Amino acid sequence: MISGCKAGQNIPHAVSCRVLGVRQSRFYKWKDKPVTAREVRRGQLADAIRRVFDASGGTHGSPKAWITLAREGWRISVNTVAKTMAELGLAGRKVRRRRGLTRPGRRAAAPDFVRYDAPDQVGAGDMTEIVTSEGNLYLATVIDVFSGRLLGYAMGAHRDAELVLASMHMAAATRGGDVKGVIFHSRGSEYVSRHFKRACRKLGVTQSMGRVGSCFDNAVSQAFNSVLKVEYVHRRTFATRTEARLKITTWITGSYNTRRLHGVCGYRSPIDYENNHQTGSDLELAA
Repeated sequence: MISGCKAGQNIPHAVSCRVLGVRQSRFYKWKDKPVTAREVRRGQLADAIRRVFDASGGTHGSPKAWITLAREGWRISVNTVAKTMAELGLAGRKVRRRRGLTRPGRRAAAPDFVRYDAPDQVGAGDMTEIVTSEGNLYLATVIDVFSGRLLGYAMGAHRDAELVLASMHMAAATRGGDVKGVIFHSRGSEYVSRHFKRACRKLGVTQSMGRVGSCFDNAVSQAFNSVLKVEYVHRRTFATRTEARLKITTWITGSYNTRRLHGVCGYRSPIDYENNHQTGSDLELAA
């Protein structure tokens, strides 16, 4: 028996107290103290914050975590969430704007006349590349400018007009085949190819082109590319193009369009934002 340890005492506790320089009487007083309601709530809040953070793929910072919890019924401040996240060692990822992939083309660009004040009026398109161990994978996208929803996308080993054509057809299918009157804003030689122009005319889509090399002319697409890279692509490696294609598709359909909170959408997902707009629901957070 350890010297100074009375019969019935827990030996590991006695050793711990001696190592830490804490009197055993104080330790047992603390150990037997009932848990308060405040402590229970703090533990529940910590669990809820970790759940929200994990569900976002480790990308949500305190503002988005707070908004999610407030919508679940938690009555807390954003500062409390920020403090708790710091204590738990949780930190969101900040998206920074990155260079585009656009190359100047030889064909004449269409005029730039993008203006919008409602959904389903303007789409934006761009291309970006994803690095895999097998080689680069190219992604072409079509995004609704109003909601930021990714309507169409196509991926392939070659950066060509076929990808942008496939992404446009997918976007049209997503909208039920009716995209007549939509203005499509893009940059790059692939978007002024003969096949793509013909497809736009058949769909009733009007093309609008930005200046080559100016990210501000296609900010919506550039913002999506940055989110994709920072929140998903740069956090993992892909052995093959097929693996990258499947995982990126899952991220788009299972997270970006359906769950990720967008500031321009009143901190709702693009699909929720479109649904709320159609029903006339209040988009403000009721905290």
